[in-house]
Amino acid sequence: MNPRTASHNRKTAETSISVSIDLDGTGKTDIATGVPFFDHMLTLLGKHSLIDLRVKAVGDIEVDAHHTVEDTGIVLGDCLREALGDKMGIRRYGTAYLPMDETLSRCVVDLSNRPHLEFRAPTSTPDAPNFPFTLTEEFCRAITNNLRANIHIELLYGRDGHHIAESIFKALARALRTAIEIDPRETGIPSTKEAL
Repeated sequence: MNPRTASHNRKTAETSISVSIDLDGTGKTDIATGVPFFDHMLTLLGKHSLIDLRVKAVGDIEVDAHHTVEDTGIVLGDCLREALGDKMGIRRYGTAYLPMDETLSRCVVDLSNRPHLEFRAPTSTPDAPNFPFTLTEEFCRAITNNLRANIHIELLYGRDGHHIAESIFKALARALRTAIEIDPRETGIPSTKEAL
């Protein structure tokens, strides 16, 4: 099997992002975005997906973290799509329920090449300290659109903003981990269309 790796760089007037991944890694991470809570979330994403993940980002965080978070999601989504290639032999689907103390989140992934994010959480969902909850959705949307996946995320319940964001990032990681795995029983592309 060819290495399932990818590296991308993206530079705009607002951010400069560099991402490298290895889908068949062990969850090693090297993260520096200038947004400490986001670094924590990306570290969790790598660890629980078993994707080796290197992210270096410089953004206009003096404005806020929005551009850095969104653009990192864009580049990471591009890397995931490239590393998956033709998706030969993958499981394609992944589901995870992730508890974090009082919080429970669900994530379901289909690596369908049809981008759609269904993100369900109350509008009153609390923020994590120094990280607005809306940025969690923005990151998930950027991943979804650039990976070209169908991703459904739902906050089933929770009260603490840190736990909620962490539960969602870990649920996404675990669902991706299953979806990108090579299925030893799958001999082709997991679609009756024979293409994804």
